[in-house]
Amino acid sequence: MKAKQLYILLIVLSVVAVAGFFGVGYGADTLMHGQATKLSKLRADSAALNDQEIALTKNKQDITKYSDLNKIAESVVPQDKDQAEAVREIVNLAAQSGIGKISSITFPSSTLGAAGTGSAASGQANPALTQLTPVKGITGVYTLKITVTQLQSDQVPYSQFTTFLTKLEQNRRTAQVSNITIQPDASNPNMVAFVLIINEYIKP
Repeated sequence: MKAKQLYILLIVLSVVAVAGFFGVGYGADTLMHGQATKLSKLRADSAALNDQEIALTKNKQDITKYSDLNKIAESVVPQDKDQAEAVREIVNLAAQSGIGKISSITFPSSTLGAAGTGSAASGQANPALTQLTPVKGITGVYTLKITVTQLQSDQVPYSQFTTFLTKLEQNRRTAQVSNITIQPDASNPNMVAFVLIINEYIKP
């Protein structure tokens, strides 16, 4: 092989080697860039999953922590207008206050089945809602008016009346006393008769 041919061959091999070097470098760079992109995505996905796991753990803790809230809410606002239960509670509170007898405990007249227009007339009245008044601004909550009367013949000491009133306002069914009428005895002002209007809040 002549020197000139060898020289040309070496030049060609050098060019091929350089081209191969750059080709390998470009391919490696492309591969590394692709791997870096995948790694970044995997890191982002991992961070998102970690955030979701933290949120899920917190939600589970919240569920456990507040699992009794619904029961508590139901115990605060009765779900029925059980008049017998309301009477029992009022009588018991009176007895605890030293009042052995309540003259009367009355409720609004029932409109169930009354003639007229609307659902009652069509036979579709909800028995759970009769005697109830919707509370403005609070959907699904109603009030039942209860009238507690203590006649002159059943007068009680004023101190017992105030104790009774306090216990009523601390009771979940009778928490709002909306009207109070007191009539002291003419000869003994410490003895009183009274009429209480109580709003019982109900969420059927």
